[in-house]
Amino acid sequence: MDNGETGADRLDFIREIIRSDKADGTHAEIVTRFPPEPNGYLHIGHAKSICLNFGAAEEFGGRCHLRFDDTNPIKEELEYIDSIQEDVRWLGFDWGENLFFASDYFEQLYQWAEALIEAGKAYVDDLSAEEIRAYRGTLTEPGRESPYRDRGVEENLDLFRRMRRCEFADGARVLRAKIDMAAGNINLRDPVLYRILHAHHPRTGDAWCIYPTYDFAHGQSDAIESITHSLCTLEFEGHRPLYDWLVDNLPVPSRPRQIEFARLNLNYTVMSKRRLLELVQEGQVKGWDDPRMPTLSGMRRRGFPPAAIRDFADRVGVAKRDSVVDVALLEHCVRTDLNHQAERRMGVLRPLKVVIENYPEGREEELEAVNNPEDPAAGTRMVPFSRELYIERDDFMEDPPKKFFRLAPGREVRLRYAYFITCREVVKDADGNVTELRCTYDPETRGGDAPDGRKVKATLHWVSAVHAIPAEVRLYDHLFTRPDPGADGSLLDDLNPNSLVVLDGCRLEPALAGLSAGELVQFERLGYFCVDPDSTPDRPVFNRTVTLRDTWAKVKARG
Repeated sequence: MDNGETGADRLDFIREIIRSDKADGTHAEIVTRFPPEPNGYLHIGHAKSICLNFGAAEEFGGRCHLRFDDTNPIKEELEYIDSIQEDVRWLGFDWGENLFFASDYFEQLYQWAEALIEAGKAYVDDLSAEEIRAYRGTLTEPGRESPYRDRGVEENLDLFRRMRRCEFADGARVLRAKIDMAAGNINLRDPVLYRILHAHHPRTGDAWCIYPTYDFAHGQSDAIESITHSLCTLEFEGHRPLYDWLVDNLPVPSRPRQIEFARLNLNYTVMSKRRLLELVQEGQVKGWDDPRMPTLSGMRRRGFPPAAIRDFADRVGVAKRDSVVDVALLEHCVRTDLNHQAERRMGVLRPLKVVIENYPEGREEELEAVNNPEDPAAGTRMVPFSRELYIERDDFMEDPPKKFFRLAPGREVRLRYAYFITCREVVKDADGNVTELRCTYDPETRGGDAPDGRKVKATLHWVSAVHAIPAEVRLYDHLFTRPDPGADGSLLDDLNPNSLVVLDGCRLEPALAGLSAGELVQFERLGYFCVDPDSTPDRPVFNRTVTLRDTWAKVKARG
């Protein structure tokens, strides 16, 4: 597991490379890019790359481009393009005027493909996709040359131009680089550069029926934009020789450098777009922004602050070796941020009615409550108090065990900001369920302290029954029950049946009325909560962001 040190505490080999390149004059200006494919929603793994690319560029006085790798129209949608831009902005980064698309360069890429053909370094192949895979060989055996590999330049140009004119069916032909079918790196065994796809493109419409592969578009797009450091995750390390071969063999205007770093892996989480899409399509979650999803839109809806995600990315750091990070570290970063910014409120999730028998009927008063003990500038608020209250059902036990210090028959506890109360009678229904507690209060303990100095061992949160507002509260937990979902079988077998618990009939203090979607608060003693977009003025809905328990802090304390 990652140890959670901050980025400043560890060696960042990428920034060392950038610092060296700038110091020795290799690059006067640093230019990076974040190049998502618009075929899904961004997730927490992308956040690491976003923070690295935008952060490193800003740190060295450069710029970072947002470029969409829109080379596969079959899987791309404008919905994803819009959501990706929203997510990057939400994280706190701005690409300014540097928004680009690989499709901006389709004509230039095509011309460069013809240049490779004219140089005898590319050819049109008629083998099927299955045959190309069979001819490619294995890690221990060299590949075999295609029978179409030695076509002449003129024939290849003619066929490639006819491919562009849409004269052939999907999969009938491809354009391949002519490199080395015996190369130890399989990516250099005559890789495919163009394929035929009769598909409508979200931006270029039906102007093209051939599309460049990622390998062909990636490096050349970097070169067109004068990218100095092309930062990729480790799965692209084997593609770097091809990246460099193409840059070496084309008249590109600049020479970018590809550098690989370890991708982010979180336990109890899957980050494969294919698997996330399956969860959405099969109805296991309620969309890409379901608060249980690792997508940035899901985390935003759950209430994760962007500053906490940036802090998490910094703590994880940049490494050359893959590892698995404990999701508890992410939750720790969220708690740390929210502890400073979230105002405190009282909400009762599983209400149990309390009647204070010696409190005058019809009387009401207001008690002063602190908004945020971490921020004195947040001030205080007034909380209404009356004869009938609600407390948490879990805060009462009729026959408590030895270490249960909350309310029980004959026991005195403190009500937060209010009074000491003592339970005198337990009211039950016909089935023996506790429905109401009859208590007395000590009027001398207003504010929570006894003049005679006596102490109580528990402080409970509460709301005034007559003033409370009803609400729905959604309690979210990990989507999966095991740290490596799907490792021993179906991913669905590891779904957590308790990843979402919906509580109806919750009671909240009136200060929680009228909050806007996305606003964050701490429900005292319960956790941090965020207003969900499903909220209405008559029926607020809150999502639990994280509990108050900090697993990561306990792990760190144990060393």
